[in-house]
Amino acid sequence: MATEVLLAVGTRKGLFLARSPVNGRGAGGWEIDGPHFPAQEVYAVAVDRRPSGGPRLLVGADSTHYGPSVFHSDDLGATWVEPARPAVKFPPDTGASVERVWQLCPAGPGAPGVVYAGTEPGGLFRSSDGGESFELVRPLWEHPTREKWEPGGGGLGLHTVLTDPRDERALLVAVSTGGVYRSADGGESWAPSNTGVKVVFQPEPYPDFGQCVHKVARDAADPDRLYLQNHWGVYRSDDGGGSWRSIGEGLPSDFGFPVAAHPHRGGTAYVFPLNADTDRVPAGRRCRVYRTEDAGGSWTELSAGLPATPHHGTVLRDALCTDDADPAGVYFGNRNGEVFASADDGDTWRRLAGHLPDVLCVRAAVIG
Repeated sequence: MATEVLLAVGTRKGLFLARSPVNGRGAGGWEIDGPHFPAQEVYAVAVDRRPSGGPRLLVGADSTHYGPSVFHSDDLGATWVEPARPAVKFPPDTGASVERVWQLCPAGPGAPGVVYAGTEPGGLFRSSDGGESFELVRPLWEHPTREKWEPGGGGLGLHTVLTDPRDERALLVAVSTGGVYRSADGGESWAPSNTGVKVVFQPEPYPDFGQCVHKVARDAADPDRLYLQNHWGVYRSDDGGGSWRSIGEGLPSDFGFPVAAHPHRGGTAYVFPLNADTDRVPAGRRCRVYRTEDAGGSWTELSAGLPATPHHGTVLRDALCTDDADPAGVYFGNRNGEVFASADDGDTWRRLAGHLPDVLCVRAAVIG
């Protein structure tokens, strides 16, 4: 069966979908359509390939008039369905309302139909019907530390949800600025997991929680190995998030937003460094991705085909991703409205799109 890559690009003014045969990714074989959800902010996209009838696209869109909602499509974006009642909604007794859907994450094959949503304010929601309705995971919302979480620059968002491929009940989430939290029992109980992650803006540099985590990714070969991009600091964990150590040496800056792991090669991950929290442009005004192939022991600059002139396109936390082809495709979008793609693990790049609205997220998947 012929396979192709679907690339979903969420922007400040709608969703764009790009498709290419796997063997045409590096030769300009992309077809782009959109915008879907025009004039709506799209911060979260997921491609759920578990349904037997074909992949389901899930989109968190935010209308300035109607508010945030979750839509789904079972025909690759030809049509979209919005639940008759709000899919993600805080119970009345919480006194909270959803400002934004930051993250959508289908669980593993051991939990068919389960999809997680992360929101602002920092809440985790669980769906058991493929993303058509969600319930608040109350033990995290009611965690005794939650009242001390403070909003980061982008708000108080739960932006990372990772499920463990070995155990569908093992969950990891990250909140800006709550830090990393883990559950071993399907969300019934939670513990902060931030040992070794430094907080540069607090008097106590290594608190149990309160870190401004920007993104976490899981290694392809070792599920216990995780990569974390913090507000200042790039870290690695070898014990599933129990402890962290810095791997930022060799980068031009260890400030940034995204981190993504290679889909097949263990020890391989990607970051996009920015100058500083007070100067959020590419490090050195140069558009370049950095890759490690030894779990952070060293870093290689990847810039072939990327702009060589001074560049100011910031890449946000969910705007760098990989597909799962071999060799892997690597993709990123920036706040200049550009999308860049690599079909060879990041060695060379080409601009896939330009002059789009501000890119907020990108997601890629191989579909058949």
